[in-house]
Amino acid sequence: MTLYEVARRGIEPLLPPLYTQVRKHIRQEVLKRPTDVSILDVGGRKSPYTIGIPAKITILDLPRESDTQTSLNLGINKQIADQLKSNRSNIEDLVIGDMTRSGLPDESFDLITAVEVLEHVEEDELFVSEVSRVLKPGGTFIMTTPNGDFAKIPSKDHKRHYELQQLADLLAKYFDNVEVEYAIAGGQYRSMGLKSWSFRHPVKTVSSAFGNIVNSIQSSRPEIKCTANAARHLFAVAHK
Repeated sequence: MTLYEVARRGIEPLLPPLYTQVRKHIRQEVLKRPTDVSILDVGGRKSPYTIGIPAKITILDLPRESDTQTSLNLGINKQIADQLKSNRSNIEDLVIGDMTRSGLPDESFDLITAVEVLEHVEEDELFVSEVSRVLKPGGTFIMTTPNGDFAKIPSKDHKRHYELQQLADLLAKYFDNVEVEYAIAGGQYRSMGLKSWSFRHPVKTVSSAFGNIVNSIQSSRPEIKCTANAARHLFAVAHK
């Protein structure tokens, strides 16, 4: 593991609970399988979810081409790609492209993850069908997206927000077994935890870490999974 990976693993309990929940599910899926597990991390440039996971990781993300992408810190270019490769020890490949037209081989990955990605995709059904195509039989798709039962109006860079049943119906067109539930409690501590960290602003950094700890406790309550107005995300696991 690189020093970057060790540092990220060390601060894991202080990160937003969406991060820890996704990593928990990815680790569980990897442990179920033999060695040489292959994972496709879609939209994975900023993704910390596969750091240190004992698997062969392929990251796929859009090229950074517009001023809007730059201002929102989206997409990838050669400089970002080179930095990713130097920071991560488990990256096998890095693909700059569009998942809806990826050109990846059929049935080539054991696990695919797309965290807070689908709400940005215009052709969402094509995206899901492509995920199914490149996933091996018996493979798993893990994804999250904003909870449209709570936040019905998308933010400016989102195409849509899904209600739970809408997302379940979309995934069920391409997967044999689909589970969708609400995740991550909203409120003051979630907002506090989403603030950026900086060595130049230690008080804000400590406040953010504290917010994430409290929000993790709040989000672990069983009722969050089935209460539309209490959760801020949808968490889906689909099996092929």
